[in-house]
Amino acid sequence: MLDTVLIITFAALSLSLVAGMIRLLIGPSLPDRVVALDLIAYIVIAFIATYCIHTGTSDFIDAAIVVALIAFLGTTAFARYVLKAGRPSTNDEI
Repeated sequence: MLDTVLIITFAALSLSLVAGMIRLLIGPSLPDRVVALDLIAYIVIAFIATYCIHTGTSDFIDAAIVVALIAFLGTTAFARYVLKAGRPSTNDEI
């Protein structure tokens, strides 16, 4: 039963990864592409977790944690970039 669930999970994650890649490639705006890249990172984390459940080992959990931290920092940095880009420049007011 668990093997069937894991196979279905791998298939669903694969389809999600393809959908994320399509959004990353054709995303009309930069925020769309960044969100797609964030989605891909979290799908990779899900792949790693599912693989760990499938094999019964916890060898790659550290890699999943690192990917999660990098994805979080990337999203935070992009949000800060968008926030600063939306403000008018102080040189324009002078």
